Parts: sequence; C-alpha cells; structure tokens
Amino acid sequence: MSVKSFTIGVTATFVSVFSLPAWSDVDSGLKSLDKGEVTEAVAAFQEAFKEGDGDGAFYLGRLFEFGIGTDKDITRAANLYAAGAEKGSVQAMNRLGLMYLDGSTLLRDYAAAGKLFCEAAEKGDHEGQLSCALMLRDGKGMAQDIPKAITYLNSSSESGNIAASNILALMYVEGSGVDMDLEKARALFDKTADQGNAMGLYQLAKFHAASEEGAEADLVSAYSYANLAAVRKHAGAVALRNELETKMTAEQVAEAQAQARAWTEEHIAAQAAASK
Repeated sequence: MSVKSFTIGVTATFVSVFSLPAWSDVDSGLKSLDKGEVTEAVAAFQEAFKEGDGDGAFYLGRLFEFGIGTDKDITRAANLYAAGAEKGSVQAMNRLGLMYLDGSTLLRDYAAAGKLFCEAAEKGDHEGQLSCALMLRDGKGMAQDIPKAITYLNSSSESGNIAASNILALMYVEGSGVDMDLEKARALFDKTADQGNAMGLYQLAKFHAASEEGAEADLVSAYSYANLAAVRKHAGAVALRNELETKMTAEQVAEAQAQARAWTEEHIAAQAAASK
C-alpha cells in the first residue's frame, strides 16, 4: 500500500465518524490514524483482523473506500467489508448491506442486503435494527413483517437513533402498520427535536399549529419550531413559518423569534457542557 500525506484534520474526521468501541489493535489503529500515521494504522488493522476482529477489515475497507493512504478502490473495499462481516463486524455488515442496496459497486440485491442488516440487528446494533426494520416494513428482500419491524424500530429508537425515532413517529401519525397514536408520535418528535433534528422540530411545529379539540393552536410555539427547522434546511419549514406569520400579530412574531433564540442558546450551552 502506497502511503500519501494526509492532514490530521482529515484523519480525525474519519475517526470521529467511524470510531466505535474496538479491540486493542483496532483501537491502536484508530489512534495512529488520528495522528496521521497511516502506515501504522494499516498494520494495526491488519493485525486485528488476523486475530479474528472483523472491525480490522472494516477499517481497512474504509481506507480503500475513502482513498486514505492509498488510491480509492471500491471493489477492494467491498471485499474487505465482506471479510469483516464474516468475522462478525456489524459495521462491515451495515456498510456491505448499503452497497447491495446502492447497486453501483455490487449488483443490487435486496435479499443480500436484508440478511446483512438483520444479522447486525440481531447483534443489537441500532443502525442494523433501523435498516432491517425498513426492509421488513416494505417487504424488500424478505417477507413483510410489520410487528417485527416495529420491534426493531423501538429498539433502535431507544438506543438513540434519531432516524428510527422519526420513522416510528410518522407511522404513529399516519396509523401505518400501527394504531394511530398522536401522543406517542409527539413524544418521539419531542425527543428528536431536543437533539436539534430538523424533522423533529418541523413536526412539533405542525403539532402546535393544529387546533386541538377544546384548545386553540399555539402559533407562537409553532412559529418558533418552524423557524428552528428552517435554518436546519427542512424542506417544508420555510413555507410553514411564512404561512404562520400571516396569521400572527407583530407581537406574537417577536415572541416566537425570541423563543427560537432562547432555544438555540440553551441548545448550544448544553452541547458545550456535554463535550467537556
């Protein structure tokens, strides 16, 4: 493998995105990669794989897929993911599954993708649970099984997977595969909105904008959440915010904008505290 020069910033980004608890050799490789020591990282990943850790092959695959320390070679990356998956790496299972879904490097194969995702799901991986749930929900590559899909979505959501929480919430809103339950949906959107997720914020805005039996719409809160979702580039948030503004007084708009500023300041402060 030919080694090129890479900045610490590039390798640090790689590690922050893909780092998970690993065996000592993989952990050592990630630390080397963070320092820009690609050759040492490769050696550590190779040693980890030799010792039976599938994550070693996964990280080697990532190097080839991103072209870190070598020319990009997607086919070789796929082969390494397959080797890692055979050794039980849930990261390799998920990445290889996505390659089967994409169908540009490997032949599109829903059955192969579903098998990989669901194996990762059975091992408790929240990304695998989400992907397996979607395959089960849609009956792609396997028989449709809505109850099992809901079980996996719940597990993934409880593990903190934002996408799983939003998908499950939308199913409750629409009564799709589950009984309609707006209370459960709102609780899930509250959870994702609290993490700054655009979808969660937008859906909360819609909840507040809707008139409920015996209560008027809360336009101020609706505008505030739509404003927050808009700056996070949610496709429908700008239109919703603008529509709400036509129904509000100048004082209400000012109050809503103040709420959005306060929410942002609190969110930034909470993130700073969590990173210490």
